[in-house]
Amino acid sequence: MTSPADPPNGAGASGPGLKLLAVTACPTGIAHTYMAAEKLAQAAESLGHSMKVETQGSIGAENVLSDNDVSQADGIIIAADKDVDRSRFIGKRVLVVGVADGIHRPERLIEQVRNAPVYQGDGHEAERGAASAASGGGKGRSVTYKALMNGVSYMIPFVVVGGLLIAVSLALGGDTTSKGIVIPDDSFWKTVNDIGSIGFELMIPALSGYIAYAIADRPALVPGMVGGWIAAHGELYDSEAGAGFIGAIVTGFLAGYLVLWIKRVKVPKFVQPIMPIIVIPIVATSALGLFFIYVLGEPISWVFERLTDWLGGLTGTSAALLGIILGLMIAFDMGGPVNKTAFLFGAGLVSKNPEVMGACAAAIPVPPLGQGLATLLRRRMFDDQERETGLAALFMGFFGITEGAIPFAAARPARVIPANMLGGAVAGAIAGVASVEDNVPHGGPIVAVLGAVGGVPMFFVAVVVGTAVTALVTIALMSVGGGERGADADAGAGGVAEAAVAGEAASLAPSSAGAPLLAGVGSGGGTAAASAAVAASDATAPKAVSGSAAEPRDGGQAEAAPEAGDQVLSGYLTEQTVKERLAADGKDAAIREMAGLLAATGKVADTAELVRAAFAREDQGTTGLGEEIAIPHAKTDAVTAPVVGFARSPEGIEWGAPDGTKARLVFMIAVPEAAAGDEHLRILALLSRKLMGAEFRERLLGAADVGAILRVLGEIE
Repeated sequence: MTSPADPPNGAGASGPGLKLLAVTACPTGIAHTYMAAEKLAQAAESLGHSMKVETQGSIGAENVLSDNDVSQADGIIIAADKDVDRSRFIGKRVLVVGVADGIHRPERLIEQVRNAPVYQGDGHEAERGAASAASGGGKGRSVTYKALMNGVSYMIPFVVVGGLLIAVSLALGGDTTSKGIVIPDDSFWKTVNDIGSIGFELMIPALSGYIAYAIADRPALVPGMVGGWIAAHGELYDSEAGAGFIGAIVTGFLAGYLVLWIKRVKVPKFVQPIMPIIVIPIVATSALGLFFIYVLGEPISWVFERLTDWLGGLTGTSAALLGIILGLMIAFDMGGPVNKTAFLFGAGLVSKNPEVMGACAAAIPVPPLGQGLATLLRRRMFDDQERETGLAALFMGFFGITEGAIPFAAARPARVIPANMLGGAVAGAIAGVASVEDNVPHGGPIVAVLGAVGGVPMFFVAVVVGTAVTALVTIALMSVGGGERGADADAGAGGVAEAAVAGEAASLAPSSAGAPLLAGVGSGGGTAAASAAVAASDATAPKAVSGSAAEPRDGGQAEAAPEAGDQVLSGYLTEQTVKERLAADGKDAAIREMAGLLAATGKVADTAELVRAAFAREDQGTTGLGEEIAIPHAKTDAVTAPVVGFARSPEGIEWGAPDGTKARLVFMIAVPEAAAGDEHLRILALLSRKLMGAEFRERLLGAADVGAILRVLGEIE
């Protein structure tokens, strides 16, 4: 007896073909989304099956699967490195893998989908993991990593809005008092400060809630947010400091996996409709809240009470040692329980021993100032959104808002937190040795500007040296680890493949006022701002393939194509920017040679700067896409107009591609800042699709001369 989801007997090469569906998606939504779609469609056709592919790229969903498509389908393949709604596939065999598997193992996936689990609508992550393991490639970026980045991306607007509003209100409306910088209750700036404080209070629940949401979808959002609120409000479990953003990460994962577990509980059919909106949120929220308050809360409170007592025993020891310890604690969790314990200890001694608060005040601004300085010193290590967030961190650091560094710490904890702590320790030690005094319970340069600090010159020495140490150590650790945000998390084959285009949208999309501050630091460089830019420009790109969309024309013979001197790829690539053979044998040399090729058009005002911008893009993640293809690109005012170049390397150049192949087909795209996010992104998507055809690549490699190359490339439209 067969399941209704089973394909017809004999379906396949020896019988009637299967009716298959697929969904492809990657975080950046530009290259790999369409590459996987092309590969799956081609593989299905070669095996005698029909396939319709929905792409969820930067422009949104294209070639959307209809209810009729789903009802007639024999199986569905989801090749994605971001969450895809599976509720429409209930009762169908669904195989969930990373987008890299769709590119590199399409035939194998088509065979496996015949025996894939029937999706029952309960969100079983075990099925996702099993499917990924069966594909041989793993899920790439782990669920843990993607969930954390999801939380971080939603948290950033709260950090920026809350931090900047608080900073502005303190600067324009604050008065220095024995209780710190205080804003009069009846002033306009007190209202602004209150609004900013709300943003900061919501920051922790947002982080926790959207971590949970990424793991178990909407039913996990409420327990995640409530859990984050509990973690941030230590008064609920007798902890003066609370658990901070680290506690929010814990509650986010607890909520997500608790909801997943509850989803697996079998319930009567009449209860199923109310499970996601009533039962699961109530049960999960209550269980998580009670667990955190009564089980985790007491140990947290006890630990930080003992920590405070321990600090009290150090007041008679070396000022440098105490400064180091306070600096380490201040910089560790940036507003979390360890930070607050040190701060409250110093604040409690303001009237008796202001030197203790002086060490705290010097360390408080170091994490945000250090991370902001790092984005200025080595801009190529950070995408546009991170650089803009770095500017906001500098502003917050000046006003003593340590939380400005949290987005960097959450994205690269193994690099940023040690760097922050080292810089904080140095600042605290210098302030302690110099007997710097702070007479108000607040920190950062603002307290010195407002006259609350004794020993101002050494205070600024401590802050500047600590900031420099944090910035330089951050850069050094990122250099050792390749500078990629995802290097702090485990990554399998799919993750490596996604890293190939991580930052692509951020590298090419325009920066609008304010947008970078609200963009996520997540998914290896893909951002909401970049996606919005692509959405407007990519609307004219061909839709995702369905079956024969990737067929070569007339058995490989091109239709009427341009003559050798004609312009192709919307006129951005001409005879001047095509080279039959690259002389370079390494990636850096190849980029320089390609930049020289583009310079021949007269559209490059500064070749050296173009090369630097291309190198900076490579630092964010390789542009070697696999299948012997590399597409380096740059957004820089070193070019006066968009220009595209193409060259071949018969021997191949090592480009760090996820599939290990050397690049033999190299395209280079360069656009001025003002033109970023426009036509060139459409061309990038078109190239990604067309180059997935093996026959097309072979003809491009085999073209006899520049004229023949242009005729082949003229098929991209």
